[in-house]
Parts: sequence; C-alpha cells; structure tokens
Amino acid sequence: MTVPARRSDLPSFQGAGRWEHFPHDADIGLRGIGPTREAAFEQAALALTAAVTDVARVKPREAIEICCAAPNDELLLVEWLNALVFEMATRRMLFGSFSLRAEDGALHAVARGEKVNVERHRPATEVKGATYTALRVRRGADGVWVAQCVVDV
Repeated sequence: MTVPARRSDLPSFQGAGRWEHFPHDADIGLRGIGPTREAAFEQAALALTAAVTDVARVKPREAIEICCAAPNDELLLVEWLNALVFEMATRRMLFGSFSLRAEDGALHAVARGEKVNVERHRPATEVKGATYTALRVRRGADGVWVAQCVVDV
C-alpha cells in the first residue's frame, strides 16, 4: 500500500468513517479517519481489530465499558488503544464495534465483541500495545479527523 505524503493526497472523506493500515518497518500502522474525533478513534479501534482478524467475523455478543484519560488527544489515542489491547488479552476477546464519547481529556466507551474462536476468527497476529511512533490526532483543513499510531506486534 502506498502512503500519501500529504494529507491532501488522501481520498475525499464521505460517510461515518474508515480505517486503514499504513506500512511500518517491523510493526503495523493504524489510522482512523472520521468526521469527528470520536469517529476517528472508533475507526482506529477497528483498524486495531483488523490487524488481528477480519472485523466482519466479530459478533457484538458482549459489551465492555472502557474509560481512560490523558492530557491531550494523542496520548488519549494511545491510552484508548492500549485499554483495548488489555481487554482483548485479559478477556480473550475481539471487538468489532465501538461507541465512545470524549470530553475534557477523558474517554468513555463501550466496545462490543466476543470471545476468540480460533477456527472462525483465525487470528493473524497479537498486538502487544500502541506506541508513540507516528502518533497523530489532527483535524485537517477539510474538517476530517485523522487518528493514527503504530502498534507493536
């Protein structure tokens, strides 16, 4: 996949959001794109799940509440993704849908998913955690939010 050099090179945004992976030497770059900061964070979470399995295979059988806080949007993204990694590891779950609200440096979310079924989910990798590499949460001049970082696999 070719990564655009400038934000203006990205395709125009329409809809509730989208996610993508971007190349990194040894790990995986995650990027969430959306009309709001919250939508970009939701899409980054979907990109996290997509690094492990096909998101379409994950059923929203169980809801888990997740809260985290940080002094800025970039650190909040890392806290959010690491909270998901923790829940995935300790509960042995995958998450395929998210709803969240972020205000005053705090994020309150519900992640919906199910226990890992190795046959059906066919996990491809294990994400160890979100890093500060390529960390960015910004609203572009076009009003579209991008939330990205590299995760350690």
